Amino acid sequence: MQNQATLQKREIIATALNRQAARGERSALHQRTRLWERVIRYLLLMCGVVSIFTTIGIVVVLGSEALLFFTPPTWIDSFKTLQEPITATATELAISGAGTPLEAGEIIRMVNEEMRVVSVDAAAGTITVERAINGTVAAPLTAGVDILRADSVTLGEFLTSTQWMPQLGSFGVLPLLNATLMISAVAMLVAIPLGLSAAIYLSEYASPKARAVLKPVLELLAGVPTVVFGYFALTFVTPLLRSLFGIDVVEIYNTASAGIVVGIMIIPTVASISEDALRAVPQSLREASYGLGATRLETVTRVVVPAALSGIVASFILGVSRAIGETMIVSIAAGAGPKFTFNLFAGAETMTGHIVRISSGDISYNSIDYNSLFAIGLLLFVITLALNILSRAVTARFREVYQ
Repeated sequence: MQNQATLQKREIIATALNRQAARGERSALHQRTRLWERVIRYLLLMCGVVSIFTTIGIVVVLGSEALLFFTPPTWIDSFKTLQEPITATATELAISGAGTPLEAGEIIRMVNEEMRVVSVDAAAGTITVERAINGTVAAPLTAGVDILRADSVTLGEFLTSTQWMPQLGSFGVLPLLNATLMISAVAMLVAIPLGLSAAIYLSEYASPKARAVLKPVLELLAGVPTVVFGYFALTFVTPLLRSLFGIDVVEIYNTASAGIVVGIMIIPTVASISEDALRAVPQSLREASYGLGATRLETVTRVVVPAALSGIVASFILGVSRAIGETMIVSIAAGAGPKFTFNLFAGAETMTGHIVRISSGDISYNSIDYNSLFAIGLLLFVITLALNILSRAVTARFREVYQ
């Protein structure tokens, strides 16, 4: 009888609630929103909006400035000069033989006048030009005037050329990209086994007291300034490599020492995220494995790690993003010369290192060197964005498997 009375009361309450919902009235059981909860909610919303607009602003600035790098022609020195003075109507010019050869159809500039090369007579050392193009004004020119060549950077040249020499008009980003990826690869070879091993120990083997001491100590690495890591690579790791492989083999500035120290720097990132993913695995899976007679090592390698694979892979990809964006270590330890090489013991310049070196010098606004920094920055942004998208895709994929 008591159960029947309880059921009748529940039916009466449900009927009353349905009637109130049908009339659009607020349920008496619904908790009213407090003022501070609304304030906090709107503050959180504002933080999200600011984050979104900040990201959009970065993309707009990088894109607009990088577009200036690809669209207008840049003027570079052909290392040729005008041999004889000319009038405002002359079309046949005597030029010096040294320097970069000119070709028919090429745009040149002398002082403020732009010209188009119609034909070239290399034997006579003369060129025939079309004067005053692109809205410029023809004017008399004296002997010794420098001849500048018009050169524009295309996206294909930027992504495929293996030479980065702005003074010669070569803007191939592959040497910078290659050095960046080499250092990141070395860093992950260091960070993945050490970071994952540390995460497994902290999650599965360490006692609560040991974990309470070791994890904060491990995460202290994340608080060390990167400039300290850079000088550590230059003054400790590089001499160690030179003593092991020979002074003639290992250069003072090399990508190997930079990659090793970048890997040490990102160990806390890999270890912390992987350890959180391992500890999030339900304890019931471990107990089931032990119940079937598996050892602790078998349980870790065959049950826990596969179940936490999404978080572990996400930590790896986040570590790669951190390595690609590292600046101070590679600026100090890797070198400052853009070279397309696969020699780990040779110096090379990364994208971030080149940005630091060029921007810290005397560089004029809206010059080709200035605009090239934004093109490199945009490429870094695209690579990091692609890695984040890959991380989310991998995480979602393996969560479906082990959910």
